[in-house]
Amino acid sequence: MTGNMHTSNRLTIESTNRAFYDGLWADAQLIEPERFNTWPLVESLTSKAGVCLEVAPGLRPRLPLHKTRFLDISAEAASQLHARGAQATVGLINAMPFGDASFDFICAFDIVEHVEDDETALMELSRVAVAGAPFLLSVPLHEHAWTAFDELVGHRRRYVPAELVSKLDRCGFSVERSAAYGMQPKSSRLLDIGMWFLDHHRERAMWWYNRIFMPLGLRMQKPLVFADGLIDDDKVDTVLILCRKRA
Repeated sequence: MTGNMHTSNRLTIESTNRAFYDGLWADAQLIEPERFNTWPLVESLTSKAGVCLEVAPGLRPRLPLHKTRFLDISAEAASQLHARGAQATVGLINAMPFGDASFDFICAFDIVEHVEDDETALMELSRVAVAGAPFLLSVPLHEHAWTAFDELVGHRRRYVPAELVSKLDRCGFSVERSAAYGMQPKSSRLLDIGMWFLDHHRERAMWWYNRIFMPLGLRMQKPLVFADGLIDDDKVDTVLILCRKRA
């Protein structure tokens, strides 16, 4: 019974995530990696790497389209990436269809917090990375920062920094540096309005997100400022982390 309940719960999470992101990307256009504030770092890392992997890029990939394999739960996202000449596969982070030590650089933005078994997901990312490969990921921090937005987009957790470092270490990754990150609005009132529209007028809300709020967010990005190790600051609710796969 317990096994069946666990499988049912996992499938519900997967279907919820797939439905949300298929809807999000159905009326969206791909935004090139060069437009994000992650590009200077990504460009420096990919210039030294061979084959790269990005998991769950949606239509907001951070790695170069021409030298990256993409894996996403959304068939809509994979189709549009493929149309742009990228190699994109529909699949899940917990069971990736790639061989061991296949990639020189891996990237996973806003994904491990969505899966029930995040340690298996991290172990899979470790499995497909060569020794010494950089691993770039972003995650939300601090349970006190939880909002209805987390539930809407399918988050399963926010991370405690020290526990996240330990989890990454168990999976073979060493944390090198991190930076405050994210484009989620800070205004709770704005989030409440967005939530209401997503519940009652989803197509209109998606239109506003893709054509108004996303372009504004891109314009308002600030350069990333990195610190050694993992930031543990209550005011930083989302973090970008540069790790390294240990030999």
